[in-house]
Amino acid sequence: MVFSWLPGRARTSFHHSQKTVILPTRTGAKHSLAELCESATPPCHLNPLLFNGHLQTAWTIVKAYDIPIYYKRKVFESDDPNFAGTFAVDFAVSKYDDCDNSLPPRTTYFTEEDFEQIGSLDSKPMLVCLHGLSGGSHELYLRHVLAPLLAEVSGWEACVVNSRGCAQSKITSGILYNARATWDVRQVVRWLKAKFPNRPLFGVGFSLGANILTNYCGEEGESCLLKGAVVCSNPWNLEAASLALQRTWFGLEVYSKAMGSSMKRLLEEHADQIISSTRIDLDKIRKITYLHEFDREVQCPSWGYPTEGAYYRDASSCDALLNIRVPFFAINAEDDPIAVKEAIPFQEIQQNPFIVLCTTSLGGHLSWMELGGGRWFAKPVTNFLKTLAEDIDLEALSNSFRDIHLNSYNPPKGLCFEPVRRKMHRVDPTI
Repeated sequence: MVFSWLPGRARTSFHHSQKTVILPTRTGAKHSLAELCESATPPCHLNPLLFNGHLQTAWTIVKAYDIPIYYKRKVFESDDPNFAGTFAVDFAVSKYDDCDNSLPPRTTYFTEEDFEQIGSLDSKPMLVCLHGLSGGSHELYLRHVLAPLLAEVSGWEACVVNSRGCAQSKITSGILYNARATWDVRQVVRWLKAKFPNRPLFGVGFSLGANILTNYCGEEGESCLLKGAVVCSNPWNLEAASLALQRTWFGLEVYSKAMGSSMKRLLEEHADQIISSTRIDLDKIRKITYLHEFDREVQCPSWGYPTEGAYYRDASSCDALLNIRVPFFAINAEDDPIAVKEAIPFQEIQQNPFIVLCTTSLGGHLSWMELGGGRWFAKPVTNFLKTLAEDIDLEALSNSFRDIHLNSYNPPKGLCFEPVRRKMHRVDPTI
């Protein structure tokens, strides 16, 4: 029995379609995605002193201990002329001594000779990570997930796709990153599949990176090269989340202000390049305070959105999830003050048999802090990924999904709702 009324004992709830996809195992047995996610999720016992979402979230800035992950960085040139510029990918590697002081801790660049030898025919599982707003590969929440996987005897590999300008990477064009910036991760996944053709690829995203990863999986649909994905603290509906932040003093003056400040600092680091390539007014941006103001003055003119609301609606992942066709596990805390509960698309999740959502009654934003400094979410994330990689027959996985459709999605003749297009439209314009 779980005593959920005790301080720190969070209630866990699972949300999914009536029948989730069946996953074939290597032994010949079959398990539903819902069964896999529930078995991967241990009881949620958190620090009893951090008894609400605000305290949980605030504690994430206290770095009680470190988790050393070493990286080597490769700067990629975008292969899509619509999103010209460069972006940095950090690959997890064995410990070394000579780090680069111009990069985050325990990070250096690949030499050209080393990178030329990076390809392999091994079948190690590989994780592609997407960090949160203005973060990077150095973030502690990300390393909580990487550390146990990299320590596995089976030998996981991992890389982190840094959003443009983040983690001390350079912006080389007017193309910034936004909540729908799926182009760089798409290029990396394709590159990985070519360089490591035998490796099963998986994805994990945190906060804004969770929204991007969800959009990516939805945009790829049946063509997705990932074998599975996990997202933590996804804001899902960006407009609902933004309005929720603006509705309370704490949301506006603490969270929105802090995120707005972090984005302003990031912009200042790349001011010269951005000013020369975009239509934004840097002096005006320096006077703003909150995140939605930053999005209004930067994202809108950069991408052509008329308002921040239009940007939020277009970049939200709550519709794109309907088109996901790989095993997908989402974890949100109901008391998250940033990725708020009212923004979670419960009905859409119940329509897609490829998705399972676990909500916890306590946890905050990317927190779930345990006694001793651990983060609970790392356990269900790594358990889920390890089970997919080790127990599920990945060869048969894709073939078994071909004839699966949304549970009750049956639009009128002549009409079609495409989740990643965001608008109902006529299939045949002559009808």
